[in-house]
Amino acid sequence: MRNFNKEATSLKNKKYNYDFDGIVRKYMMVELKPFFAEGPALEIGCYKGDSTVELEKYFSDLTVIEASSDAMAVTQSRTRKNIKFINSTIEDFSTARKFNSVFLINTLEHLDDAVLALSKIKHLLSENGRLFIVVPNADAPSRQIAVFMGLIETRNSITKSEWAHGHRRTYSFDTLNFDIRTANLKTLHRGGLLFKGLANFQMDKALHANIIDEKYLDGIYELGKIYPSFCSSIYSICTL
Repeated sequence: MRNFNKEATSLKNKKYNYDFDGIVRKYMMVELKPFFAEGPALEIGCYKGDSTVELEKYFSDLTVIEASSDAMAVTQSRTRKNIKFINSTIEDFSTARKFNSVFLINTLEHLDDAVLALSKIKHLLSENGRLFIVVPNADAPSRQIAVFMGLIETRNSITKSEWAHGHRRTYSFDTLNFDIRTANLKTLHRGGLLFKGLANFQMDKALHANIIDEKYLDGIYELGKIYPSFCSSIYSICTL
């Protein structure tokens, strides 16, 4: 039995969210926003609300489910009062509602059975609904470099700290596309977010030292459009 509150607070002596994560999220919204559908929206797995505070700007009818009650409480304290929060896993979640937009942002890699979860989410989508999946990219050059440095065994490896924090797998385009197809979902659009040669903590140090700036970030965003498989994160927008 997983202890989701323990997973949410597992990294006591190590950062989980970096400044660079917020930068990726900013460009993520730029990429996803043109595909948003009006009407009810669902976010699955909010953690401490960094994505939720962005989504609430665009959706007046937003439901959020989160397995960790502690993390959910943090998100509730950061967001408007009319958002509906449900402390549940996607596996146990049940509703008759259909949603025009469903978001799995840095969540799919945490689920025990990704295909089963995607199959269930499929039934939560309205006829013209869209599922937005964003996951860290195992093929990012920074992760491949870490393999040659001996920091991780393979780019698909799950480290002990990642496992403790709830990660159950890593994704690249081939494995993500396989799970989407297996769940009988269709991909409307896919892409990558920010070409990434440095680890997140290295990006933060470079930002704080003014070694890289906004123009550099815009540059790796544009380069990521050419080389999406070498980006920090990858995404797929799915339909029925």
